[in-house]
Amino acid sequence: MDSKTLTASADDAADMKALPASPQLSWYAEAGPRAQRAFWSCKVGYMLDGMDTQMLSFVIPTIVATWGITLADAGFIGTITLLSSALGGWVAGILSDRIGRVRTLQITVLWFALFTGLCGLAQNYGQLLAARALMGFGFGGEWTAGAVLIGEVIRARDRGKAVGLVQSGWALGWGLAALLYAVLFSVMAPELAWRALFLIGLVPAVLVLFIRRYVKEPEVFEQAKVRQQDTQDTPRFTEIFAPRLLSTTLRAALLTTGAQGGYYAITTWLPTFLKTERHLTVMGTGGYLAMIIAGSYAGYLCSAWLTDRIGRKPNFILFALGSMAIAFAYTSLPLTNASMLWLGFPLGFFASGIFSGMGAFLTELFPTRVRGSGQGFCYNVGRAIGALFPVLIGALSSHFGLGTSIGMFAVAAYGVLIIAALTLPETRGRELESA
Repeated sequence: MDSKTLTASADDAADMKALPASPQLSWYAEAGPRAQRAFWSCKVGYMLDGMDTQMLSFVIPTIVATWGITLADAGFIGTITLLSSALGGWVAGILSDRIGRVRTLQITVLWFALFTGLCGLAQNYGQLLAARALMGFGFGGEWTAGAVLIGEVIRARDRGKAVGLVQSGWALGWGLAALLYAVLFSVMAPELAWRALFLIGLVPAVLVLFIRRYVKEPEVFEQAKVRQQDTQDTPRFTEIFAPRLLSTTLRAALLTTGAQGGYYAITTWLPTFLKTERHLTVMGTGGYLAMIIAGSYAGYLCSAWLTDRIGRKPNFILFALGSMAIAFAYTSLPLTNASMLWLGFPLGFFASGIFSGMGAFLTELFPTRVRGSGQGFCYNVGRAIGALFPVLIGALSSHFGLGTSIGMFAVAAYGVLIIAALTLPETRGRELESA
């Protein structure tokens, strides 16, 4: 692929916008069995990924009480999970270019399931921390392998919808984790229930059997591998930093940093701010959590449709502006418990929905030979940097107050995303090149 492929001209953008997108559901019937099997393997995989990952948030109070650890210790488990997932996502991207998208997906699903189960067998804080860090390595890798796979098997006009619907599996997994938590903690003692919850996290390993038997590599990837074998030209992950791709790599990394930094800035500290400074209690209730999860799922679906309808860049900007507005509402407006409950829906809608178009966009920015490396690096650098935002907000809050600090970081993060989006090419409708 030459440099022209990576720079969208005005004519290219006009041609892309002229491509009709299939209706929200009819595209699936037209995709064919190969793409349908890949779609379900990725969607279910990401749903189970979300289920395993979100389990920790529900059991932290029990672990704190059982082992007598501090809240800072418990928070560090979450931080190390995010950081290891960033590394795992990049490694999985490199692997998917070398050994294949499907094989990498199998490895990562098996990995995160195994170490989630081991979390349930941990006997002390150190063992749980290690198991959770290793689980994060697989959780980050599964997103990268799945996003590349589904992005390559779906035709250009429907890629945004398909990848966005896969992304929506996260909200379903989150909801499933909440349901399992409610059931287990109602029928078992807390000191046993949290272990049982993590042990259920072994279930995703069964998905590997389906993937191994029914899911095939994308044709565009197989064609690229044949050419590489004929020419003895093995892809290197460092190619994403070569002059022809470096600018795209850096700008895409800024885009993902803005999305994830804004998300962590809002979701990590808002409950604390509203409880300690606004003295609201509704965010600790099941109703508020259900409202956020419902909003997240709706946001994923809406964004998946919009990214094919209006384009990748306008969709990012729309959801970034919506997230800014939500951050302002939460930190600046006088809220009651009732208004806070209803604001949970747009919070989930905008903060989560912005990720729906990310996989398709990153897939279209990089050539097939290094698509996994590029997608894995950009998305997970954003995750690693974004994971630092809650720490920085905490430090800044002593000078400016928590609400102001949240707002400043959210505006800065989504501002970076908008700038990066404006500088990157519009890729809606782009056919993937195999070389």
